[in-house]
Amino acid sequence: MAKIHELSENLTNQIAAGEVIERPASVVKELVENAIDAQASRIRVEVQHSGLKQISVQDNGSGIAPDQVDLAFMRHATSKIQDEHDLFNIATLGFRGEALASIAAVAHVEILTSTGGQTATRAAFAGGVKKFQEDAGSAKGTKITVGDIFYNTPARLKYLKSPKTELLKIVDIVNRIALGHPEISLTLASDGKVLLRTPGNGNLKQDVANIYGRKVAEKMLTVENEDPDFTLYGLVSEANLTRSSRNFISILLNGRYIKNYQLSSALLDGYGNKLGGKYPIAVLAIEADPLLVDVNVHPTKEEVRLSKEKELSRLITSAVTEALMDEDEASPLFQLTPFKDKTQLDQLEFNLKPNVVDTRRPDDFQLEVSQVAEPEGKTDITNKKETETKETAEKKENKQEEKEEKTSAPEYVDLNQVREDDQYVLTKSWDQHVKEQTALPPFAGGEEAASPVTSKADQLLRQHLPALRLLGQMGGYLLAEHGGDLYLIDQVAARRRLEYDQILASLEKDENYQQGLLEPLVFDFSVYDYQKLKDQLPLLRQLGLEMEDFGQNTLLMHSYPTWLKGEVTVQVRELLDQLLSSRKNDGKSLLKLVAAKAAESNVSRRVNLTGAEAADLLLRLQTASDPYRDASGQVAVVRLSQNDLSKLFKKGK
Repeated sequence: MAKIHELSENLTNQIAAGEVIERPASVVKELVENAIDAQASRIRVEVQHSGLKQISVQDNGSGIAPDQVDLAFMRHATSKIQDEHDLFNIATLGFRGEALASIAAVAHVEILTSTGGQTATRAAFAGGVKKFQEDAGSAKGTKITVGDIFYNTPARLKYLKSPKTELLKIVDIVNRIALGHPEISLTLASDGKVLLRTPGNGNLKQDVANIYGRKVAEKMLTVENEDPDFTLYGLVSEANLTRSSRNFISILLNGRYIKNYQLSSALLDGYGNKLGGKYPIAVLAIEADPLLVDVNVHPTKEEVRLSKEKELSRLITSAVTEALMDEDEASPLFQLTPFKDKTQLDQLEFNLKPNVVDTRRPDDFQLEVSQVAEPEGKTDITNKKETETKETAEKKENKQEEKEEKTSAPEYVDLNQVREDDQYVLTKSWDQHVKEQTALPPFAGGEEAASPVTSKADQLLRQHLPALRLLGQMGGYLLAEHGGDLYLIDQVAARRRLEYDQILASLEKDENYQQGLLEPLVFDFSVYDYQKLKDQLPLLRQLGLEMEDFGQNTLLMHSYPTWLKGEVTVQVRELLDQLLSSRKNDGKSLLKLVAAKAAESNVSRRVNLTGAEAADLLLRLQTASDPYRDASGQVAVVRLSQNDLSKLFKKGK
């Protein structure tokens, strides 16, 4: 048995750092939250090489006294809780006392802090060990510089993503913190370039404008609600302003950004069916009694445990619904058809009329002629139904008896006997089927033995759609036949497949015909999306979108491809959302994604086709890449063989 021993302090610090410090963004989060707890009104974050080289966080908070610097870098040392009762009444963002100790265990850390006195304190730590401490000069506040992160744990570096991805993680977490604290001026700079700056005047909509763009902020609605336990305030986007992922939903509980699926779902429930499968932009700030919140369930404190979570969900849903209803009432269309407050009263008056039949019946209800006068001829109908019911019951009993008799007398089937139906394996075509299968790989041998076995259905797909003869069309579906088989074609899915093939071919050949604009269209983005799209400008040009960087989180579009139909601004925004939310970064996958989305937008409804147009559609469908479904997988063609039709009509039974 191995000998049990106590781990060294340095090793325990590195283990604790593994729980709290996952990447440079984790360092930024912990340091900014410490600055907020220090009552800072201005915080500046600077990173070099996406934080891999250096991270600096400076604030104008209360600072740390010289004799408290050592304690600040010790594990389980904090000024935010005193006893066990404080664990259930946590009103600060950080309280464990592990952040600075964990950071100092895996990086070089230098701190310059002042409480407002005549002198400040400068100290340095590396690998959990203090290097020096000296007096210095500084204004009130704290500046912490972290360099060479994970220098002594190189295995951690393997799990970091590209510098661009790590920078986007930092941008995302700073955005969330800024939305949760509009009263604090936050600045984020990367390699000397300012990415975000908020004024700190308490105006949440202005912070939304700085992060997501002015046009987004103009379409945000205010939500407010409260009950004895919770106070809710925030902004949600109009129903027509959506995104393709949940990344634009920020829920902040007592100033802390949290991830909670149930609260996010409650927000979506407030929109009803107005979103069409997409997601809104939302910032919800929730104030709750700390006794109702347990934040000590996860090292990063992003996941919390909530009491009365269902009550809070209902509060969010009703607040969002009311905000959207107020917006509808303000619209001219709603003013033309005002809401009738008398609807419920009219229904109540109707229900109270004495001549209205009460449909509630007791369990021992018996119909009596003296109570309800039956219409003429009703008695005959009732007797007839009773007679039919008895006859039906007798037939069922007879069938059940026949079934039992057949079951008791087993039937034996001679396998040498040829059967015409398809209930048994051995049929007239058995030998032909065996011959066809043995002719396929791997039975055929040779070089084709390594290829997978191909069924008749796969062969039919490879041979594309056969030449079909149009029979007619009904309700947006085409009816055609070939070789005695019936084909049903969904014209929308078929047209989308053809549109997809055409767009994808033009994208791959880089033959996009451009539609120029007299004045360029301006697209505002969040810092996060702007940084991602800047690197994708060559790909956007391949897609036919001539866009250039205009600075200040803005792109200008000078021309767009002619295959984009409808409202250009909306279509381009949807394509960019697809590009941003896609997990596949290779160009070919993105081209297919964009082509599928464009085909879906361009062909959105059924149209009445003439006979010539329908025949042309069937002709072009023969050469489609996959005529049996569109790019999203929706079935476009259904084939019913003569055997299938016989089964449907139960022939031969």
